[in-house]
Amino acid sequence: MDTKIMKNAYSIKKPHQLMRIIGVLMICPLLLAACKSIPAPNDQIAASKTAVNDALSAGGNEFAPLPLKSAIEKMEAAERAMGKEDYELAKRLAEQAQIDAQLAGAMARSAKAQKAAEALQESSRVLRQEIDRQAP
Repeated sequence: MDTKIMKNAYSIKKPHQLMRIIGVLMICPLLLAACKSIPAPNDQIAASKTAVNDALSAGGNEFAPLPLKSAIEKMEAAERAMGKEDYELAKRLAEQAQIDAQLAGAMARSAKAQKAAEALQESSRVLRQEIDRQAP
């Protein structure tokens, strides 16, 4: 090693210089970690597509059109962001799409259950009327 460099390396005499060097050395790994690229959110995109398909099959078009439409629009925007390699935006949009799709699916299932309960109550009412008519 060059003796001039060795002299300079060992000639730090002021404590604040040493602290500055230590600070820079500690910050370097943090900066490198922050610069690390964000991976493509393929798993999140797939989960969101599954949630949208589940909401569609649950009857989201009929019973929850607004949240389903929002989910589809966000899913499409996430796919556009993936095409532009804006993975952070793509992940965020895919997460929002998944939540909207899950809401649409839950609303559709709830509405179907409500309709089934109403139909059962109506059947029960008709049956009671028939029983009452046949009673002496």
